[in-house]
Amino acid sequence: MNDPAAPENERFLACLALTTWGEQAGYEAVIRAAADPKRSPWYDTLIDRKFSVDSTFAQLAEAASEKDLAEEKGTLPLRTEALRALVRIADGEYFEDKLGELFDTAVLVTLLDDIKDVVGRGARSLAAGERYSFDLPTQLVDLACAVASADGPLAVELAMSVLGAVEPSQRALMHAVAIAHRAGADPEVRRFAEYLATAGDDAVRAAVGNMLP
Repeated sequence: MNDPAAPENERFLACLALTTWGEQAGYEAVIRAAADPKRSPWYDTLIDRKFSVDSTFAQLAEAASEKDLAEEKGTLPLRTEALRALVRIADGEYFEDKLGELFDTAVLVTLLDDIKDVVGRGARSLAAGERYSFDLPTQLVDLACAVASADGPLAVELAMSVLGAVEPSQRALMHAVAIAHRAGADPEVRRFAEYLATAGDDAVRAAVGNMLP
Protein backbone atom coordinates (compact mmCIF):
# COMPACT_ATOMS: atom_id res chain seq x y z
CA MET A 1 0.00 0.00 0.00
CA ASN A 2 2.81 2.41 0.84
CA ASP A 3 5.15 1.26 -1.94
CA PRO A 4 5.34 4.05 -4.55
CA ALA A 5 6.62 1.54 -7.10
CA ALA A 6 3.44 -0.55 -6.86
CA PRO A 7 0.58 0.05 -9.32
CA GLU A 8 -1.93 2.60 -8.06
CA ASN A 9 -4.87 0.21 -8.25
CA GLU A 10 -3.02 -2.39 -6.16
CA ARG A 11 -2.20 0.23 -3.53
CA PHE A 12 -5.85 1.22 -3.45
CA LEU A 13 -7.06 -2.36 -3.08
CA ALA A 14 -4.59 -2.89 -0.24
CA CYS A 15 -5.89 0.21 1.54
CA LEU A 16 -9.47 -0.90 0.97
CA ALA A 17 -8.78 -4.35 2.42
CA LEU A 18 -6.89 -3.04 5.46
CA THR A 19 -9.64 -0.55 6.19
CA THR A 20 -12.35 -3.19 5.87
CA TRP A 21 -10.37 -5.39 8.27
CA GLY A 22 -10.21 -2.61 10.88
CA GLU A 23 -6.45 -2.27 10.64
CA GLN A 24 -4.66 0.83 11.91
CA ALA A 25 -2.65 1.12 8.72
CA GLY A 26 -5.81 1.24 6.62
CA TYR A 27 -7.42 4.01 8.66
CA GLU A 28 -4.21 6.01 8.69
CA ALA A 29 -3.97 5.75 4.90
CA VAL A 30 -7.57 6.96 4.55
CA ILE A 31 -6.81 9.97 6.74
CA ARG A 32 -3.72 10.80 4.68
CA ALA A 33 -5.64 10.47 1.42
CA ALA A 34 -8.45 12.71 2.63
CA ALA A 35 -5.95 15.38 3.69
CA ASP A 36 -5.16 16.06 0.01
CA PRO A 37 -7.67 14.04 -2.01
CA LYS A 38 -6.59 14.72 -5.55
CA ARG A 39 -2.99 13.85 -4.72
CA SER A 40 -3.79 10.49 -3.18
CA PRO A 41 -1.81 7.82 -5.05
CA TRP A 42 -4.94 6.03 -6.29
CA TYR A 43 -7.08 9.01 -7.23
CA ASP A 44 -9.06 8.30 -10.42
CA THR A 45 -8.25 4.59 -10.39
CA LEU A 46 -12.01 4.08 -9.98
CA ILE A 47 -14.33 6.26 -12.05
CA ASP A 48 -18.05 6.53 -11.40
CA ARG A 49 -20.08 5.70 -14.51
CA LYS A 50 -22.83 8.23 -13.87
CA PHE A 51 -20.72 11.36 -13.35
CA SER A 52 -17.30 10.28 -14.68
CA VAL A 53 -15.53 11.36 -11.48
CA ASP A 54 -13.31 9.59 -8.97
CA SER A 55 -15.18 7.15 -6.73
CA THR A 56 -12.33 5.81 -4.59
CA PHE A 57 -13.47 7.80 -1.56
CA ALA A 58 -16.94 6.27 -1.81
CA GLN A 59 -15.41 2.82 -1.56
CA LEU A 60 -13.10 3.82 1.28
CA ALA A 61 -16.03 5.30 3.20
CA GLU A 62 -17.96 2.06 2.87
CA ALA A 63 -14.93 0.11 4.06
CA ALA A 64 -14.47 2.42 7.05
CA SER A 65 -18.11 2.01 8.01
CA GLU A 66 -17.45 -1.63 8.94
CA LYS A 67 -17.38 -1.70 12.74
CA ASP A 68 -17.09 -5.24 14.08
CA LEU A 69 -13.43 -5.91 13.29
CA ALA A 70 -12.40 -2.45 14.49
CA GLU A 71 -14.13 -3.21 17.77
CA GLU A 72 -12.30 -6.52 18.08
CA LYS A 73 -8.93 -4.95 17.28
CA GLY A 74 -9.32 -1.85 19.46
CA THR A 75 -9.16 0.56 16.52
CA LEU A 76 -12.58 2.19 16.89
CA PRO A 77 -11.13 5.64 17.78
CA LEU A 78 -9.00 5.61 14.62
CA ARG A 79 -11.99 4.44 12.60
CA THR A 80 -13.91 7.46 13.87
CA GLU A 81 -11.09 9.77 12.78
CA ALA A 82 -11.01 8.17 9.34
CA LEU A 83 -14.75 8.73 8.96
CA ARG A 84 -14.33 12.31 10.21
CA ALA A 85 -11.66 12.94 7.57
CA LEU A 86 -14.00 11.63 4.88
CA VAL A 87 -16.97 13.67 6.06
CA ARG A 88 -14.85 16.81 5.93
CA ILE A 89 -14.29 16.41 2.17
CA ALA A 90 -17.91 15.58 1.32
CA ASP A 91 -18.44 19.02 -0.23
CA GLY A 92 -15.74 18.38 -2.81
CA GLU A 93 -15.34 14.65 -3.40
CA TYR A 94 -17.91 12.17 -4.64
CA PHE A 95 -19.32 9.47 -2.35
CA GLU A 96 -21.96 7.92 -4.62
CA ASP A 97 -25.16 7.52 -2.55
CA LYS A 98 -23.42 6.13 0.51
CA LEU A 99 -23.28 8.97 3.05
CA GLY A 100 -26.78 8.48 4.38
CA GLU A 101 -26.12 4.91 5.49
CA LEU A 102 -22.57 4.76 6.84
CA PHE A 103 -22.66 5.92 10.42
CA ASP A 104 -23.60 4.03 13.54
CA THR A 105 -25.15 6.14 16.29
CA ALA A 106 -21.99 6.50 18.39
CA VAL A 107 -19.93 7.78 15.47
CA LEU A 108 -22.75 9.96 14.21
CA VAL A 109 -23.01 11.85 17.50
CA THR A 110 -19.24 12.38 17.49
CA LEU A 111 -19.30 13.72 13.92
CA LEU A 112 -22.31 16.05 14.17
CA ASP A 113 -20.22 19.24 14.21
CA ASP A 114 -18.20 18.06 11.22
CA ILE A 115 -21.38 17.22 9.32
CA LYS A 116 -22.87 20.63 10.12
CA ASP A 117 -19.68 22.34 8.96
CA VAL A 118 -19.40 20.52 5.65
CA VAL A 119 -23.11 20.81 4.79
CA GLY A 120 -23.02 24.52 5.60
CA ARG A 121 -19.91 25.06 3.50
CA GLY A 122 -21.39 23.12 0.60
CA ALA A 123 -24.70 24.98 0.78
CA ARG A 124 -22.90 28.33 0.72
CA SER A 125 -20.88 27.32 -2.33
CA LEU A 126 -24.03 26.17 -4.13
CA ALA A 127 -25.78 29.43 -3.29
CA ALA A 128 -22.78 31.30 -4.70
CA GLY A 129 -23.26 29.50 -8.01
CA GLU A 130 -20.25 27.19 -7.90
CA ARG A 131 -20.60 24.24 -10.26
CA TYR A 132 -19.61 20.65 -9.54
CA SER A 133 -18.95 17.58 -11.65
CA PHE A 134 -21.38 15.50 -9.59
CA ASP A 135 -24.70 15.96 -7.80
CA LEU A 136 -23.48 17.78 -4.69
CA PRO A 137 -26.94 18.88 -3.45
CA THR A 138 -28.14 15.28 -3.24
CA GLN A 139 -24.89 14.18 -1.59
CA LEU A 140 -25.28 16.84 1.09
CA VAL A 141 -28.92 15.85 1.57
CA ASP A 142 -27.69 12.30 2.14
CA LEU A 143 -25.50 13.59 4.97
CA ALA A 144 -28.51 15.36 6.44
CA CYS A 145 -30.42 12.06 6.24
CA ALA A 146 -27.70 10.38 8.27
CA VAL A 147 -28.38 12.85 11.07
CA ALA A 148 -32.12 12.13 11.19
CA SER A 149 -31.89 9.11 13.48
CA ALA A 150 -30.08 11.20 16.11
CA ASP A 151 -31.67 14.64 15.64
CA GLY A 152 -34.66 15.03 13.34
CA PRO A 153 -34.96 18.84 13.51
CA LEU A 154 -31.24 19.24 12.81
CA ALA A 155 -31.55 16.92 9.81
CA VAL A 156 -34.38 19.08 8.48
CA GLU A 157 -32.36 22.25 9.06
CA LEU A 158 -29.37 20.85 7.19
CA ALA A 159 -31.45 19.52 4.31
CA MET A 160 -33.33 22.80 3.92
CA SER A 161 -30.06 24.76 3.86
CA VAL A 162 -29.13 22.73 0.77
CA LEU A 163 -32.55 22.57 -0.89
CA GLY A 164 -32.97 26.30 -0.38
CA ALA A 165 -29.58 27.11 -1.90
CA VAL A 166 -30.50 25.80 -5.37
CA GLU A 167 -33.56 24.79 -7.34
CA PRO A 168 -33.86 21.29 -5.86
CA SER A 169 -33.87 18.35 -8.21
CA GLN A 170 -36.41 15.57 -7.87
CA ARG A 171 -33.49 13.29 -7.06
CA ALA A 172 -32.49 15.44 -4.08
CA LEU A 173 -36.10 15.64 -2.89
CA MET A 174 -36.49 11.88 -3.17
CA HIS A 175 -33.36 11.29 -1.11
CA ALA A 176 -34.64 13.75 1.50
CA VAL A 177 -37.70 11.58 2.07
CA ALA A 178 -35.49 9.37 4.25
CA ILE A 179 -35.48 12.12 6.88
CA ALA A 180 -39.25 12.02 7.07
CA HIS A 181 -39.28 8.27 7.55
CA ARG A 182 -36.46 8.16 10.09
CA ALA A 183 -37.71 10.96 12.32
CA GLY A 184 -41.36 11.35 11.33
CA ALA A 185 -42.78 11.64 14.85
CA ASP A 186 -41.31 15.11 15.27
CA PRO A 187 -43.71 17.95 14.25
CA GLU A 188 -40.95 19.79 12.41
CA VAL A 189 -40.15 16.68 10.44
CA ARG A 190 -43.82 16.28 9.53
CA ARG A 191 -43.83 19.85 8.21
CA PHE A 192 -40.76 18.92 6.19
CA ALA A 193 -42.64 15.95 4.75
CA GLU A 194 -45.42 18.34 3.69
CA TYR A 195 -42.82 20.53 1.96
CA LEU A 196 -41.42 17.52 0.10
CA ALA A 197 -44.89 16.50 -1.04
CA THR A 198 -45.54 20.03 -2.31
CA ALA A 199 -42.19 20.51 -4.04
CA GLY A 200 -41.82 16.96 -5.32
CA ASP A 201 -43.36 15.04 -8.18
CA ASP A 202 -45.75 12.11 -7.94
CA ALA A 203 -42.92 9.72 -7.08
CA VAL A 204 -41.79 11.90 -4.17
CA ARG A 205 -45.35 12.26 -2.91
CA ALA A 206 -45.80 8.51 -3.07
CA ALA A 207 -42.55 8.00 -1.16
CA VAL A 208 -43.68 10.38 1.59
CA GLY A 209 -46.72 8.11 1.79
CA ASN A 210 -48.90 7.93 4.85
CA MET A 211 -46.99 10.56 6.82
CA LEU A 212 -49.42 13.15 5.53
CA PRO A 213 -53.05 13.46 6.59
